[in-house]
Formats: sequence, structure tokens, C-alpha cells
Amino acid sequence: MSPTLNPNVNLNLLPTLKVLLATRNLSRAAEQLHLSQPAISKQLAQLREAFGDELLVREGQRWLLTPRAEALVAELGQALDALERLYAPVNFVPRTCERVFRLASSDYVAQYILPDICAELARQAPGAALEYSLWDKRQLPELWRSELDLVSTITDLVPDQIRGLHQGEDRLVVLMGRHHPLAGRPLTLTDYLAWPHLQVSGGGDKDSPVEQVLAPQGLSRRWFARVPFFQAALEVLLRTDCLMTTPAHIAWQLSQQHGLCFVALPFATRSQQYHLMWHQRHHQDPAHLWFRELAFPFLRDHLQRTLKASRAWL
Repeated sequence: MSPTLNPNVNLNLLPTLKVLLATRNLSRAAEQLHLSQPAISKQLAQLREAFGDELLVREGQRWLLTPRAEALVAELGQALDALERLYAPVNFVPRTCERVFRLASSDYVAQYILPDICAELARQAPGAALEYSLWDKRQLPELWRSELDLVSTITDLVPDQIRGLHQGEDRLVVLMGRHHPLAGRPLTLTDYLAWPHLQVSGGGDKDSPVEQVLAPQGLSRRWFARVPFFQAALEVLLRTDCLMTTPAHIAWQLSQQHGLCFVALPFATRSQQYHLMWHQRHHQDPAHLWFRELAFPFLRDHLQRTLKASRAWL
């Protein structure tokens, strides 16, 4: 059977007890603790009740320690030191960190942003490690039970018990190969619905804003393929006449290195909100705080830079 704590014990009185046993004088104890003598007398009475012992006994002008009090002198210092260690703030030192940090997002982030995060992690905390996984938006309600530290994704609402930093917002555009018959000219709704579509299923929600516009009109896209990775989607776009609806900053980045182009959607949709998120249970962890402060600027700055570049193309 595990030991139970005496309900009469008030741990806040232990510093008073330590001073009383050291000074063996109520007046001097009151002076050291910046309390009145009546307050010290009251606390001594509470200590006597808690320990079931007189602790200090008056003998003329002196106070004598009882045998129980003498035994406590040796133990009390160690006990208070242990309590202070319990409440001491955690001193996080990146250079000695050996923790595995876990981040989830899309393969786009893995390719274009993660290398910068890894380089900085290696520079500041060479003993740490990073485990990256592809994010699935269905995981968000279960983030509390996940081993993930951080998630960078699109979401309109940061749920209760989830903390977040807003990276910025983007709009959707239509990405296609430069060989596509629609390339280089404004898109109509008829055009948009007439051609087959490609979807990247991994990462955040990039499609519901379109469905919210088309579905009330009884309209829908014709899907050719759904793939989990942007790299696979890129290859499909280069070899087919598919269209892909995607955030503008991603469209711009991909079009810089490959034979792709992008145009505006033929209808307005709500913007895409980007957040870096973590569960409340990690919020005050010093190592977690350090890691999210390391990662966030890379995610935010990449989004803002590519957003600005994409606006010049539309």
C-alpha cells in the first residue's frame, strides 16, 4: 500500500519550522521571516498539531528542542531542497538537447521548407533529431493523443485545446502544364468544369472552398486522379491535360522550376488560412517553445515571400 500524506500537514509551514529550529527563538524567527510574533506563534501551534509534538519547549529564557525536533533538523534541510528542485524552472539548453521533435505537414513543406528548419536545428541543437510525417486533416481532433509536436497546415478554425500561430493566408488558383490548351488565358467556369482535375490529398484541406461554391449550383468537377504528394501531381500535370486547384504560393513555386503555369479561378472562394499548431499540453514545455520558435519563421517567411511573388503573376 502506498503511503498517504497526513492531511494536517501544510507544506507552506516547513520554511517557518526550519527557521524556528535553527534560531530556537520566536522573536528572532519572526524577524527573519518578516512576520509578527503572534503570527509565528500561530504557525508554531499549527506545526505542533501537524507533527503531534511540542517541537519547542520553553525553559526559562530559552527554547529547547524536543527529541522529535532534533531529528527533524537533519531531515528538514534535505526535504526543503527537494521541494525547491520540484518547483525550479526547467533550464533548456539546445546544445545538450537530445530530444526527437516531430513535425507534420505536406510533402511541399518537406521539400521547400524543411531543409532550412533541419539546418538550423543541426546548428543550434546538434544532438537533437527531427521526425517528419505527412499530415492528414482528419488527425486534428486526435492531436491530443498524438506524438506530434507541431503541425503546419491549412485550417479555418483552431479547435479548443489547440494553440496556433497564424502564418498568413493565400488564395486558390488553377495550375496546369504550359502545353495545356487553356494555358496563358483567362479561365471560364465552363472551361474549369470541362477538363479533368487532379487532387493532392496529403496535407491540409485545399478543396472544400471550391466545393462550397460549386455544390450549391449542382456543379462538380470531373476527377482524373487523386495523389498524396505534390511531386507526383507535378509529373501528372506535365504529362496530361489535367487541371489542379492549389494555393497560389505553391503554384508559383512549382511553376518556377517546371513547365507549368497558373491562372486565376473563374469564381471567388474563401481564402486559405495557414497555421502552425500544437496541443495545449505542450504549450509551456521549454523545449517545445524553443522548437516552435525555431520552425515558425521559416514557415511564415516562405509563405509570405512566395505569396508576394505569386501576386505579380496574376
